[in-house]
Parts: sequence; structure tokens; C-alpha cells
Amino acid sequence: MKISTKGRYGLTIMIELAKRFGEGPISLKTIAQTHDLSEHYLEQLISPLRNAGLVKSVRGAYGGYILANEPASITAGDIISVLEGPISPVEGLEDEEPAKRELWIRIRDAVKEVLNSTTLEDLANYSDGEQESYMFYI
Repeated sequence: MKISTKGRYGLTIMIELAKRFGEGPISLKTIAQTHDLSEHYLEQLISPLRNAGLVKSVRGAYGGYILANEPASITAGDIISVLEGPISPVEGLEDEEPAKRELWIRIRDAVKEVLNSTTLEDLANYSDGEQESYMFYI
């Protein structure tokens, strides 16, 4: 399983909106410039996120996008499933022999658990450098 640029850039959009939650709308142009991404490509990604109810658009001269809910209530799994579809490490899971099928199911479930337990708030705080760090001594 490989997360495409749709999932990666979609997370980038959503993390930026989470970092600025409560500050008003943010334009895709600003996000594109900040991360050196194609604004046109981000426009294609925002539509499914809006249709899924994860973001809201604000029209006008100072318009842009805002999160539809608080960052703590939106998970990475919400975003990835909208942009990438169902999580599956292999296609044709039902055709696999039982031992291999069990392995693929365990991998799928582990990935889903990580995505569904990681919130936008976690990701925004992590990328702001507020994450808990560890000191290693040798």
C-alpha cells in the first residue's frame, strides 16, 4: 500500500488549516506557496474534503477554507479515506490463502488504527515543534 500525493498533499492542506484554526479562512494559494505545491492540484483535492464535510469554504476577498470541526475531532484516517479510498495492503484479499489473508488483515488493521488514532491536532502540534521529545544518552 502506498499513499499517493493526493493523500500526502491533502494532509498538508488539513494540517495548515489546523495550525491556523480559529484565525479565519486560509487561501489555497497561501498553502501552495508555503509548501511549494501546485495551487491547481490543491484545488482538485479540496473538493472531496469539502464534500465529505471536513472543510468549509468562505467566499469573498478574504475568503478561503476553514476546518468544519475542531482539529482534535478530525483524524488522519478521515482524510486519507476520503482522498485515497479504503485502506488495503493488497488487492484480492478474499482470494488469498488463509495464512496470508490473516497477515494482510493484521497489517491493514494496524495501519487503520494508527491513522484513526492520530488527529489533526496531533499533527499540527507535531509540525509546530510542540511534540514531546526524548533525550538519548550514550
